[in-house]
Amino acid sequence: MSTRSRTLIALGTGIVLGFCGALARGVLADRPAEASGPATAHTEAQSGLPWQEASLFAEVYERVKHEYVDEVDDHALMEKAVRGMVAALDPHSAYLDSEEFDEIRLSTMGSYPGVGIEVVAEDGVVKVLRSIDGSPAQRAGLLAGDEIVRIDGNDIGADLAGAIAHMRGTSGSLVTLTVRREGTAGLTEYALRRAQVEVHSVSAQTLEPGYGYVRITSFSETTAQDVNQAISRLERDNHGELKGLLLDLRNNPGGVLEAGVAVADDFLNTGVIVTADGRTPEARFRMDATPGDLIDGAPLVVLVNSGSASASEIVAGALKDHGRALLVGRRTYGKGSVQTVVPLSHGGAVKLTTSRYFTPSGTSIHGKGIVPDILEDGPGEAPAEVLTGKGAAPLTERDADVRVGLEVLKGRTRQQRSPSTLVTGTLGP
Repeated sequence: MSTRSRTLIALGTGIVLGFCGALARGVLADRPAEASGPATAHTEAQSGLPWQEASLFAEVYERVKHEYVDEVDDHALMEKAVRGMVAALDPHSAYLDSEEFDEIRLSTMGSYPGVGIEVVAEDGVVKVLRSIDGSPAQRAGLLAGDEIVRIDGNDIGADLAGAIAHMRGTSGSLVTLTVRREGTAGLTEYALRRAQVEVHSVSAQTLEPGYGYVRITSFSETTAQDVNQAISRLERDNHGELKGLLLDLRNNPGGVLEAGVAVADDFLNTGVIVTADGRTPEARFRMDATPGDLIDGAPLVVLVNSGSASASEIVAGALKDHGRALLVGRRTYGKGSVQTVVPLSHGGAVKLTTSRYFTPSGTSIHGKGIVPDILEDGPGEAPAEVLTGKGAAPLTERDADVRVGLEVLKGRTRQQRSPSTLVTGTLGP
C-alpha cells in the first residue's frame, strides 16, 4: 500500500495521549492519502472567508484581548480559536499542535524511542501496566504495579502526559526513574538507556490442540505482519494445521485503517472489504480482498464488545457480511467515519472527518454499531491478559468470553465437517 503525506484516521472514541498510558502506542486508524505536502490556503473564490464572518471574528478577538480578566497571548488565543473551530465540527475532528502531531505519527509506526513501558494514571500516581518484551524497562526489572515517583529527579505526581514525554528521548540517552514498589521499603532508582522499542499489538496462544487465539489490541503499521507471524507460530505449535481460530477485537479502539483492511483480507479471498464516501475524490474509495486465506477456510469466530471501534468494526463488519466469521460478544461502538490528518505549514496538523465508510453490504454502522451473531448479556469484563509463563492459568479459565467463543468455534468446526452442512458463499464484488 502506498505511503502518502496525508493520513486517514478511523479513530476509536476516547483514545487520547496514553491509551491506558501506553508509552509507545496511540490508537489511530490511519490511511495514507494523496501526497500534497503541507496544507496552504485555498485560492478558490468559494474558500474565502466572507467579510461579515471575518468582522465577527475580529470583533470577538478584540473584546477578549482587551476585556478578558487575564491577559492572553496572541498566539495562544489564536490557537484556542482554531481548536474550538475544528473541535466544534464533531467529536473526532481536532487541531493538533506539533507535539500532538508527532504523537499521532509515532502511534501508527509500531516503534518509538524510549524505555518501553505502558503506564496509567491511577490513584494520583503514574503506575506501570507492563514492560514491553525486550525493552530497557523489562531488562532493568520494572514490574506491573510499580509507581513512578520521579523522572530525572523531577516529581511526576499523576501527570501521565508529562511522564510519557520525559521517558521518550533519543536512542542511547539515559533517563533515571525513581520507583516505589509495594512490599519494598523506600524508593528504588533505575537508570535506563533509551532504545528503539518495537511495539506489537498482537498476542496469540493455543487454547486447545488445533484451536488458536489471536488478540489485536490496536491497528498499527506492523499489525498485519504481526498477525501473519502469530498464525504461523500457532500452525507450527499445532503441527501445521488449525481446526479454527478465535480472533479477539474486544476493547480495540481502532488504528491504521489500511492495517484493519489487511487483517480482514487475511481471511477473505474475494469481495469488498470497505467503501467510503465523502466530498472530495480522495475521500471516496473502495478496498477489495485479494486471494489467499491465512487459515485456509478454517472456522473463524470474532470476539467484539462496546470497546471495539473504527478499524475493528471494519474487520468485524467485513468478516460478518461475507459469512466468513461468526461474531460473539456485545454490540460494537459504532464509529463509521474516517478522519484525514493534514499537515500544516507551521508544523502542526488538522484532523478532519472526511468520509463515512460502509460495510460490504452497504451498511453504515455509525452510531449503531454491529450486533454480534451471538449476543451476550451484560457489559462483560475486560479481556484477560495473554499469559505464557509457566504455571499460568489457561485463558479459558480467566476469561468467560474466550470460553464462550471457543465453544462456538468448536461447534462451527463440527458443523463444517458435517456432510449436511450448507456452505454459504461470499458477497460479490
